[in-house]
Amino acid sequence: MIKLVRVDHRLLHGQVAFSWTQSLGVDCILIANDDVPQNDIRKTTIKLAKPAGVKLVIKTIEESISALQSGVTDKYKLFIVVESVADAYKLAKVCPEIKHINLGGMKVREGTRNISKAINITPDEEQLVKELVNEEVNVEIRQVPNDKKVAALDAF
Repeated sequence: MIKLVRVDHRLLHGQVAFSWTQSLGVDCILIANDDVPQNDIRKTTIKLAKPAGVKLVIKTIEESISALQSGVTDKYKLFIVVESVADAYKLAKVCPEIKHINLGGMKVREGTRNISKAINITPDEEQLVKELVNEEVNVEIRQVPNDKKVAALDAF
């Protein structure tokens, strides 16, 4: 069961690893990212942030889609973390059980505008969020579970 998909350019770090996993009651974190499986430094850093008692799986976007569609992840209370809106969009388009996406940290990049204290979004990403919302995916902005939920469209 997918509990939440989070977009965070840092992927797994203290805030995500502890506050979100505890709040969601998850037993497995899936890092869906095309760089990390081949990048030993990033992979090691992410493994160090893993909370005790929670399984950590690191897969490419395509491998993640295959795993989600095969049913192998069904036995877990799953927290999926991706690096970009585009990656969240790819997952949501092929996995109809993804109904909730959290925008948690999107760094300043060329062409972005700031819409929240840690969210910097491009026009293309804004369009992807609007498409997801139109398909009844709840896209919200929140850094930690105790923060007030802000609907992404309200921040545009």
